[in-house]
Amino acid sequence: MFHEELMYIKGQETESSSGRWIQVENPSKKGTYAGRVPRADKEDVDRSVRAAYEAFNGWEKVQPKDRGAILLKIAGEVEKRAEEIARTIASENGNAIRTQSRGEVKNAVERFRYYGGLGAEMKGMTYPGPDNMFFYSRREPLGVVAAIIPWNAPVQLAVAKMAPVLLTGNTLVLKVASDAPLAALHTAKIAARMLPPGVLNVISGPGEECGEALLSHPLIRKISLTGSTEVGKKALHYAADRVLNSTLELGGKNPQIVFPDCDFEKTVQGVIPAARLARQGQSCSSGSRVYVHKSIFDKFVSRLCQEVSKLKVGNACDEINDMGAISSSVQYNKIIGIMKQAMAEPDTRLICGGLPPEEGPLAEGYFLLPTVFTARNNDSILAKMEVFGPILVCIPWEDENEVIDLANDTDYGLAAFLWSRDVAKAIKTAQEINAGWIVINGGGGQVQGQPYGGMKESGLGREHSLEGMLESYTELKAVSINLDY
Repeated sequence: MFHEELMYIKGQETESSSGRWIQVENPSKKGTYAGRVPRADKEDVDRSVRAAYEAFNGWEKVQPKDRGAILLKIAGEVEKRAEEIARTIASENGNAIRTQSRGEVKNAVERFRYYGGLGAEMKGMTYPGPDNMFFYSRREPLGVVAAIIPWNAPVQLAVAKMAPVLLTGNTLVLKVASDAPLAALHTAKIAARMLPPGVLNVISGPGEECGEALLSHPLIRKISLTGSTEVGKKALHYAADRVLNSTLELGGKNPQIVFPDCDFEKTVQGVIPAARLARQGQSCSSGSRVYVHKSIFDKFVSRLCQEVSKLKVGNACDEINDMGAISSSVQYNKIIGIMKQAMAEPDTRLICGGLPPEEGPLAEGYFLLPTVFTARNNDSILAKMEVFGPILVCIPWEDENEVIDLANDTDYGLAAFLWSRDVAKAIKTAQEINAGWIVINGGGGQVQGQPYGGMKESGLGREHSLEGMLESYTELKAVSINLDY
């Protein structure tokens, strides 16, 4: 099914001022299209930001509990359209309908409901002082927020911006990704139609044409971006020019550490979702570096390959498949290039998976097999570069201090996964790992309300939580009152 989604500015659906469009390819079938969206430019950005600016004064005066009630209504409307949205995600970015896309929409609904219940938490504090003085603080919104999201989980990440921004009384201009804009635009418009005009504006277009215009607009008071570290650094330059508050969730090259005392079978099964293989590894939190103790290394890699090879790859809209397609030809060719480099390294070995077939059903789309390599140490390109594909590299270790150093030997610091029956040892290890989110004996994602964000070049700030909402989207104002006046 071909979808045409318009942008939404100041309460109205709209094409771009230039009349140009972006064709959205279906990655499960090369040369076919899932739909099209307007190609916004600087003029469209200016219209959307000014609409948000004009709407801010009215929206910030709405009581937080009433803003929360609107989010709860939005959740219900999105839930009614969940299957339609999930199928759109599958068709535009290749995430399998059964294992990924439906779960993404469910997460988005839960996220609207989580934030919808937090209206009462928009509160300040009182502070001790002399009897003739009264000191208090209050939380206030920032103004117009510019939010930019990537293509790998478009609806989930769109709601991760929309819900806290709107609850805190800010207004929003959301730029969706050019590679997967359809479902995010559709979901955001469901929300925007239930809000006063201009409170939520949604635009689509390439980063160089409208993303940079959005980040540099003089009426923006906050930047919230999920994307690559490279794009995050550009955003920080724009923020620095005007000292803007910024929240950046960027790349990751995340370690998994497998201790010799782990529950062997549970760990094999858990490493696979931790690597986000069902999402083709296209996740910033993918645990793609797997450090396995030397005493169990060969056995573990062999067993892991057995399980990985069972994953069914194919059309993202087909219920039987565990894995779908890589999101675009650009990503697909990039991953293949990295694999070829790894295969040429003397100390890196391909164990299972590998380059895609050149004929047959898997040649019809941007499909890659789940792939496992082994390497001697962190010198492999697979241990250094964020591949963003279904590729694991397994590396042996012996000394616990050594493996902590290996895990921290990266410019990133987003996530880590630890596998051990000795929970005390795992907790001590977690304290030594430079990452913002760590999972012990599990491969799943965050629960609603758990702070999420990175250290080092994986970003600034925290999201998906009450703490992250208040720190990211409000300012703290302190007031002193002389009672003897």
